[in-house]
Amino acid sequence: MDTKITKVPVWRQRAACRGVDPDIFYPVSDEDAADAKAICALCPVGEACLEWALTNRERDGVWGGATERERRRIIRRRRRSA
Repeated sequence: MDTKITKVPVWRQRAACRGVDPDIFYPVSDEDAADAKAICALCPVGEACLEWALTNRERDGVWGGATERERRRIIRRRRRSA
């Protein structure tokens, strides 16, 4: 049996979204992301969360206060400035 163990980043233990309904962070559209972004705005580990999502090319949801579309823009900007 092949068992893959996924290590959970330590910063997630301090995340403001801990215990919040995950559906909030997977809105149907960017316009529906306001509730998730409000939680992220108060989060002490928002920057680590966003960097994790960018590094791991997280495709869905709101991470570190950024939607999928916003994360793609960040990646493009970083590529241009590199």
